[in-house]
Order: sequence, then structure tokens, then C-alpha cells
Amino acid sequence: MADLLPEHPEFLWHSPEPRSGYDVVIVGGGGHGLAAAYYLASRHGITNVAVLERGWLAGGNMARNTTIIRSNYLWDESAMIYEASLKLWEQLPEELEYDFLFSQRGVLNLDHTLGDVRGSVRRVNANKLNGVDAEWLDPKQVKEVVPILNISENIRYPVLGGTYQPRAGIAKHDHVAWALARKADEMGVHIIQNCEVTGVIVENGRAVGVETTRGRINAGKVALAAAGHSTEVSETAGVRLPVQSRPLQALVSELFEPVHPAVVMSNHVHVYVSQAHKGELVMGAGVDQYNGYGQRGAFHVVEDQLAAAVELFPIFSRARVLRTWGGIVDVTADASPIISKTEVDQLYVNCGWGTGGFKATPGAGFALAHTIANDEPHEINTPFTLDRFETGHLIDEHGAAGVAH
Repeated sequence: MADLLPEHPEFLWHSPEPRSGYDVVIVGGGGHGLAAAYYLASRHGITNVAVLERGWLAGGNMARNTTIIRSNYLWDESAMIYEASLKLWEQLPEELEYDFLFSQRGVLNLDHTLGDVRGSVRRVNANKLNGVDAEWLDPKQVKEVVPILNISENIRYPVLGGTYQPRAGIAKHDHVAWALARKADEMGVHIIQNCEVTGVIVENGRAVGVETTRGRINAGKVALAAAGHSTEVSETAGVRLPVQSRPLQALVSELFEPVHPAVVMSNHVHVYVSQAHKGELVMGAGVDQYNGYGQRGAFHVVEDQLAAAVELFPIFSRARVLRTWGGIVDVTADASPIISKTEVDQLYVNCGWGTGGFKATPGAGFALAHTIANDEPHEINTPFTLDRFETGHLIDEHGAAGVAH
């Protein structure tokens, strides 16, 4: 499978010294920050933009996720933004002129109890009403999609069926970041690495720039796209976000020949498995139950994931773990994101994506760019503004996001 990987261009983006000021400064050089910069330039003609990354480009959650892309969320608001994102994914390889291995291999969410089945059928019906491709499969149909799956009745949690979204799939995360950075750079956006933002400068109730490890940078507008570190940055501007940061762990195996044709997720036994383009099995589970900024794996999580995975996929019993890691996910009370203006004028925030950040990359960037350019939300992120935590119009997606991805 490795020989299917595309050749990288010899040159991707410049590494300029920061100017004294920009029209827009985006804090965070991950997928969402890069996508926002790309859409500011390509859709709104705003190119005097700097993306500031404290480490290397896309070295945070963009490099620490499991690359799953889907839009089969329950509520209308979630379906709208994730489906918009999926449609952007479908056109991005051609638009960015870069093969980042977007593979629409399908995502299958398994059901193990009658409660699971009822919830899944409800979600499939809601998806259909929102124009999202989805269907419920019985165990025999599940086996046809993923032949290596164990559908025996003599296991702890027999497979009673599952939801299936054929257009869902995966993409290669680092290639996605490079593709966005390359195009944004071509249009004049400055991508500045090793530039940590230590504070947002607020004067007379308005964001006017940022303090960084490379000096002050003035800005007409400031946007925060710092994922698990969003609260740390926002608090320097006096903005307290309703977000908690938690580790989310995953692992990959050694390389194998292609055996696993789709992405399989199980909320009930808390594991999901896909096979990457090179051949490694990618596995993960739900978020850790404590707040923190850890970015490493833990044995008990690995053990629980593998026990569930081997029961569902007996042929994985001899697979060896190659490496484990953790990302820092930013979780809101309703498991839905925030793309919003803040109480500080000209300060915008994109955070709270929890376990859904990678799949939302183009949609989040598109919506954030629109919000920055127009100082008001796009229709797809209007439900996801900060004021919902005051009005009570929450969008509870804990069920759809229960296993991460």
C-alpha cells in the first residue's frame, strides 16, 4: 500500500519573518486555522493574514487524530455543519490541487443492544430528513460491508446491526494540512511557525494584536483556533470559555496488507478501527474521564481498546501495537463546537470541537472565515455561537460523538 502514497512537491510554503501587523491574525496552525486562512484568501479576498503556530505546522491535534470524516450526526444543526464540511471535503483535492488521500470508504457504527438499535434507527431517519446519506444495516448486511467482522451471537456484545454512511471515510491528516498551507501561502498568507502567542492585546474593549515569543504583532482582527489550549489563550483577553480539555488516546499497529475495507465504530464497547493507507490499523476509544493536557497513551486504555477490537475482529489478535499517543480535545457541555464572536470586539473563537475536529476541518475554516470577514456568523455556524450557553439553546451531541470521531 505504501507505493500508493503520492509524491510531495519539492516546495510547500515559505517561512517568513512576522510583519509588525496584519489585517487578521489566526492563533493556531492546525487544520482549522489553516482552513480559515485559506477561505479568507480564496472566498473573501483577505490575504494580509498571519497564521501563528507555537510549534511546527499542524503539530497539535492535526497530527494526533485518527482522520475519520463523517456527517451522520443526530440534530439538524450538527448535520448541517458536518454535511457542509463533507461536501467541501469532496471538492478539496481538486480545488487545492493536492492528493491528500481522501478515501470515501464508508463509516459503520455498530449496535449491540436494543437501545442502540432504536437510537440508530432514529438517527438514520433524522439523517435522511437532512439529506445525509445513511442507512441501517442488519447483521448480515454489516458482514457484507466488513467481512472480517465477528457477528457471532456467542460474544459479550453481539452485533445487532449498525448505521452506515457510504460517503464517509478518511484522509491523510498531514497531507491535508500541507495542502491548505501551500494554497494559502500562494495567495499571500504568512504561515509563521515557532511563534507562541503569550497573550491577546485588548485596548478599549477591542482586540488589537497579540504578544508572542517573537514580539508584538498588531492585528485588525484576532481569531483563536487553538483546540485544547483555547481556554489558556482566551483568558489572556479576559474571555472565559465554557470548555474543558481532556486527553483522547489512540494507537496504531504494525503494517498489514489490506484487510479492513471500511471504518468501524462501536460506542458500546468503546473502540473504533480503520486501516490507514500504508496498512497500519488505527484504533481509538472515548475521551479520558479527567481534565488534562496529556499527549501520551496509557496501558489500561490500550488494553480495553484491544480487548474490544479483538472480540469484534478476531484476526487482529496477533497484531502488534506500533505506537500510542494522545491528543488534547476541547469539550463543551453539549459536545458541540463554538464558532463565534466574543465579548471582546474583533476577537473570534473556534473551539469546542471535542472529538469531531478533523472531520470538520474545511467546514470550520469556511464558517470561521465568513464570521471574521463579515463580523457575523454564516448560517451553518449561527447555532454554534457563545450565547447559546446563556439562552439554553444547547445542541446535545453526546450520543453521536460518544466514541470519538
